[in-house]
Amino acid sequence: MSNSNDYARKLGKLMCNATEQVLWPAAASRVQQRLPGSTLACRVGSGQATYHRFDPQRKQHTITYGLRMIQAKHHPHTAEGWLSSREVHQRGYFGGQLSTLNLLAHTCCHEFAHLLQQNAGKRYRGSVHNRHFYGILDELHNNGSAHEVRQILAEHSKQSGVSLPSRPFELPDPDVQRARWRVGEAVLFAQGLQEFQGRITRVNRKTCTVAGTGQFRGRRYRVPLQMLKQANLS
Repeated sequence: MSNSNDYARKLGKLMCNATEQVLWPAAASRVQQRLPGSTLACRVGSGQATYHRFDPQRKQHTITYGLRMIQAKHHPHTAEGWLSSREVHQRGYFGGQLSTLNLLAHTCCHEFAHLLQQNAGKRYRGSVHNRHFYGILDELHNNGSAHEVRQILAEHSKQSGVSLPSRPFELPDPDVQRARWRVGEAVLFAQGLQEFQGRITRVNRKTCTVAGTGQFRGRRYRVPLQMLKQANLS
């Protein structure tokens, strides 16, 4: 696990560098014109949470790239649950091609779009991924910024000796995934470092409803299909 975390942390630092070296310089004057003294800090978080946050007192934008998010975007079955995967696929970013390199480059753009959205006063309570946000995100892809981020990530990872897969992959077919599971089947699934166990009570379109068993008895969960594993429970 430590090796995996170290690897993901190195990629996270490369994402921070790409954001600070490509996206921020192109937008800094515009951001600071709206609010003089604005700065950007990027960091790698220890969990999966990936987000933009603004501190109005310090006038500092902070973008956090989660360690587990980076790990998740290396595999189709874990990348599937992320909005960024659906954006690349459905909106045709990078030609609609999914790969770890494309997803991480797009994640940089996604979070930076939130920075620009907040700075423009277009981020509202209950309306975050709105038309203003996607207008900004589309522009980052259309004006070449996203491709420059992708290129920098690819070049710097190679120079640093950090593997960053660019081979395309396909997301799992939900119909095929759904057909694998049956009501009453014993399953395991993980959240963070904890593993849960239970039995399926309902198979939904993209999730299964699971009733906890053992120490988790009495709890109910809605679990994405790609997170389930078969188990033999007594």
